[in-house]
Amino acid sequence: MITVVCWNIAGRKQPWEELLEMDADVALLQEAGLPPSKRIADRVDIGSIDHWRDANYDVFPMVVQLSDRVKVDRYTPVSPTRVGTGKVKNVNESELAVSDVTTIAAARIRPTNGEPFVVASMYARWLNFHPHAHEGPGSWTIHGDASAHRIVSDLSALVRDPTKSQFRILAAGDLNAIYGAVPTSKLAAVPREDMIFDRMEALGFEFLGPQAPNGRQADPPSRDVPSATKNVATYHTTRQKPTTAANQLDYVFASRGFHESVRTRALNEVDEWGSSDHCRILIEVGE
Repeated sequence: MITVVCWNIAGRKQPWEELLEMDADVALLQEAGLPPSKRIADRVDIGSIDHWRDANYDVFPMVVQLSDRVKVDRYTPVSPTRVGTGKVKNVNESELAVSDVTTIAAARIRPTNGEPFVVASMYARWLNFHPHAHEGPGSWTIHGDASAHRIVSDLSALVRDPTKSQFRILAAGDLNAIYGAVPTSKLAAVPREDMIFDRMEALGFEFLGPQAPNGRQADPPSRDVPSATKNVATYHTTRQKPTTAANQLDYVFASRGFHESVRTRALNEVDEWGSSDHCRILIEVGE
């Protein structure tokens, strides 16, 4: 069994300490900066940070090796335009063409015992609308679904045929979207966000939640989802606490067939939430 932790750590230092206490194998982080001390840096492997410097951005999605029970072969992110224009050119096996290095990090995980699988840490970061967009109706000033759609497009390069079950991919992270939001939601861009989940399904990914009972649901229930929702609370605003967290923004997907060996749970009870505004998502990958 390989244990993967998915967590948006909001650029904070304390989550690194908490990760080391979990005895996990791999962390899929979002909004992660560099390890805050040499002591922590010596105990984890974050890979190369060259693309961080080039992007001139403070926090990134990251695939972190936490144990010696796995080997992590990271894909170096390269620009699709570098791959070639006008004619088809291939990336090599250690590269992945990505639209935005601040939204996705991917790697091939090789367990000491077990079959390899690919992981992707997803972060649908907020973007500003084009100035001309403000000439029309609507109150939104930023959007996250464009980043999410770019992530889905980037993942498609890893899937030759979504109708087959021979590929083993785990994708998890903060999509800044509310699964199954009601049309009247003031926090979700419906139906734009629905398309994210539809596209993942079309690409051959099974939605693994986490969903209730594998996590605590909001109490009182969120007004942004139907009363029968199985969404679990994974995020709280600066005006909230883990006890009043209302919505789910963090999700796990696994390629069809491979998903049968993947179990996931939101660590969102008050005493296990952790030191970020997002809770941890625990993912167990069987052999």
